[in-house]
Amino acid sequence: MNHGLCDLSVVPLRKEPDDSSEMVSQLLFGEHFEIIQSKRQWKKIRIAFDQYEGWIDEKQFSPILLEDFNRLNKTASYVTTELIELVRYNDRLIPILAGSSLPFYNGQSFRIGSLSIPFDGKTKNCDHPVPGKKLAENACIYLNAPYLWGGRSPFGIDCSGFTQMVFKISGYRLKRDAWQQAEQGISVGLITEARTGDLAFFENPDGKIVHTGIILSPDEIIHASGKVRIDKVDQQGIFNVTRKRYTHNLRLIRRIL
Repeated sequence: MNHGLCDLSVVPLRKEPDDSSEMVSQLLFGEHFEIIQSKRQWKKIRIAFDQYEGWIDEKQFSPILLEDFNRLNKTASYVTTELIELVRYNDRLIPILAGSSLPFYNGQSFRIGSLSIPFDGKTKNCDHPVPGKKLAENACIYLNAPYLWGGRSPFGIDCSGFTQMVFKISGYRLKRDAWQQAEQGISVGLITEARTGDLAFFENPDGKIVHTGIILSPDEIIHASGKVRIDKVDQQGIFNVTRKRYTHNLRLIRRIL
């Protein structure tokens, strides 16, 4: 089979087909993908949600039929909105994390292959986006989650993984990396014109976009830097209230909502 679905809580997506290779992202429970290359026990995949590519171990997913892959691409997508929920799958309890997908969810259960899994937790229909205020509330559930390069979970998350997951549980589809997200939406000229839910992007000395966060108000931003935190922001950039200095230089603001 050339398609698969993540049936574990969270699985590393690696740059190269090796356990010691850099983790570039993560798959969460229920996310589906296309297999585009094989090398020993490793599969290079393209994730359906954001078209991101990387390598995963064949022991860490379940194959699915092309028919199911195509149906998942066309049907309404539901995700979990609590930090952690428990489901019983194959006679074992599995924790699923905020932003995990629920394949073929019908309001009472979801399906993987021929197996129906009951679910009575909180969900979000991704066909119905929320307003900026609710998106800001969703962002705050990640407060104090530790920073992890390539992470997309409450137990470790990077800056663009954070923005992507907050937007996912709020009904919006963002690309994976900060520079990709900076090409989405429409431009906002000044920080004083920003609205709750706008994305701010920050550059390094070479002018490369290396960081992003979510505007809460014209002078506050929530972002993943060391941990998910709230700091001051202005036209210059992010002012870290703990370290009492500017840590990120503002490049641009984009409006997705």
